[in-house]
Amino acid sequence: MGRFIAAALVLLTSFARPAVAEDVAGEFDYWVLALSWQPSWCAREGEGSDQCERPAGWTLHGLWPQYDRGWPSNCRTPHMAPTRSMTADMTDIMGSSGLAWHQWRKHGTCSGLTAGDYFALSRIAYEQVERPALLRQLKTAVTLPASVIEGAFLEENPTLSADGLTITCKSGRIAEARICLSRKMEPIQCGPDVRRDCDLTDALFEPIQ
Repeated sequence: MGRFIAAALVLLTSFARPAVAEDVAGEFDYWVLALSWQPSWCAREGEGSDQCERPAGWTLHGLWPQYDRGWPSNCRTPHMAPTRSMTADMTDIMGSSGLAWHQWRKHGTCSGLTAGDYFALSRIAYEQVERPALLRQLKTAVTLPASVIEGAFLEENPTLSADGLTITCKSGRIAEARICLSRKMEPIQCGPDVRRDCDLTDALFEPIQ
């Protein structure tokens, strides 16, 4: 009887544990293109990083597969990891090969694409967005409403809408511009968990050094 009870408890326990859903490569709803304002990142946490060795403005943080709510990450993929030359080729828009590798591992694996195709699509997404030239010409640090940055992007990119663009802040600084794109790379409205605009009216915006 003791053995039967023990076996029954093991069986019941196995059913009681919640199933862990595994993210599946290629199964997502839309893309989020994340652009970082490099001076903010370097001032905040980039001391000694090779990403800060040369001046840059809006750099590619990543191209992220997104669900309508939430996002997949670190998916199993049948595709090989990128070569060193692949990640090195992304440094002109990402700042470092290490960031390119990290983005592949966390987000690219969920795209359903090969590493080469994922990086190629990331470059296409980055290059189709006009980064406001006026912001890159700033000579001194200023404080401003985050909505000013959003307005500058909307003015330069008339196909974007306010609901398809989010400006984020971190540690009181303008951090990123996040743009939502369909799987066909067309601007769309962001999901509610992405559409969380920074509401600071005095966010620090530092110039390219």
